[in-house]
Amino acid sequence: MAKPADIGSKRLIGLDPDGWVQWVTQRPDVRAKGILAATEFQWMSRETDAIIHAYSPQEGEFLMVNDMQLRCDQGMAWRTQAYSALAEEKYRRPVYPVVVNLLPPGPNVVIAERYEHTLFGLTARRDFRVINLWEVDVNLVFRTPLPPLLPFVPLLRGGGTEAMVRRAARALRRDETLRDLETLLAFFARFALESRVIQQIMRWDMVVLQQSPWYQEILQEGILKGLEQGHQEERQRTIQRALQVRFGVVPPDLSHRLVALTAEQLEPLVEAAWLAPSLEAFLAQVPAPNHHGNSNGSGSGEAAASAE
Repeated sequence: MAKPADIGSKRLIGLDPDGWVQWVTQRPDVRAKGILAATEFQWMSRETDAIIHAYSPQEGEFLMVNDMQLRCDQGMAWRTQAYSALAEEKYRRPVYPVVVNLLPPGPNVVIAERYEHTLFGLTARRDFRVINLWEVDVNLVFRTPLPPLLPFVPLLRGGGTEAMVRRAARALRRDETLRDLETLLAFFARFALESRVIQQIMRWDMVVLQQSPWYQEILQEGILKGLEQGHQEERQRTIQRALQVRFGVVPPDLSHRLVALTAEQLEPLVEAAWLAPSLEAFLAQVPAPNHHGNSNGSGSGEAAASAE
């Protein structure tokens, strides 16, 4: 059996752990002493989490808890606080929590930068470093360089262009051990470029892609929920929910357009709702309603009558 591809956070950060901790802390003298094995933190259930054992000449040894997520979710602050507290208790070392958001949230979502809770006059608080990839200049990846961010180039500020994606693909191809990350780059490029352009730039290995924790997170968001259940109504709801989450709006007439579509027509739209680079690009893929007859066969009957 083929060994599953490892394209989670631990693998990506492991490409250059020193460069990662220095970039996150903005301290050039910080060093990574290692990445802790998942077996040591069985309470960490997400493959997009990674913990680094690091060292600073000023602060001494500490742990960097990294949480990478597609979008900021409501439980992120609670999860970061829990991970950090458990790591501190287990290793008796201070923790530097880091949250990396890959995609911008909806228009009404506020990205938290701390956990804070007050009960009967007692306040618990934990700050954490928040990095929004869409605010990171893409040139940093190539100038520093910073290999862990190469697959995310299409999501960075200025990175959603064909030229930048090609540049990232060339950087991955130069290292034989990074070839499987090209598929992850292609996956995120779908948020910025047309599929036709992506196919011209790089390969598309669906088997490797399906092993990506980020792909699995999107599935859990509901991409295939309607497909698995086989209900057209569920497909329609999944499409509208995806558009609401990504773009903050669902066109008023879309529900009527979706109702008129067949199961075969709805199927590719479920994925497109999550991966199309813009709302306009998605709407361009929605087939026009068919006004030439309906399922009761009236169209064929009228044709027969006309022939008589």
